[in-house]
Amino acid sequence: MTASITAAGNRFHALTPASLSKSEKSSVVTLALAVLKQRQRPGRLLKSPRAIADFLRLKLAGRRNEVFGVIFLDTRLRLIAVAELFNGTIDGATVYTRVVVQQALDRDAAAVIAFHNHPSGVAEPSDADRTLTEKLGGALALVDIRLVDHLVVTDGRAVSMAERGWL
Repeated sequence: MTASITAAGNRFHALTPASLSKSEKSSVVTLALAVLKQRQRPGRLLKSPRAIADFLRLKLAGRRNEVFGVIFLDTRLRLIAVAELFNGTIDGATVYTRVVVQQALDRDAAAVIAFHNHPSGVAEPSDADRTLTEKLGGALALVDIRLVDHLVVTDGRAVSMAERGWL
């Protein structure tokens, strides 16, 4: 009985990616992003690292070039804004620490979560990613802004540097 109630109350229950056309898949992604944007609106508490990773995986899905961005947070780790700050090539993006700090100060952020994608599909952080994280964390700390995490995102996975103990 529960299965029929669930199916009856969910118009998307029987859908699978294979059953959708390319344009339908695009529409589903657009709809999902709209739902996530509503859930991640300013003032909302970010519920869990997994929810953040899922949001970023969907936001950056299919990008062919590296994108570096920041989630700006208040003192209670509630969302202020999400911004894509730098766009790069297929295997890198130049990130200017000064710009990240300026953007955080402009938004009165108390904390930030950095993120970037790896279009290669390999979510493992590189040595350059770890070096950037240390540099960014140090620069932000000088102005009393905490770097909460740096996530490396692919379509299928997200790796948290905080969970690895690298922050």
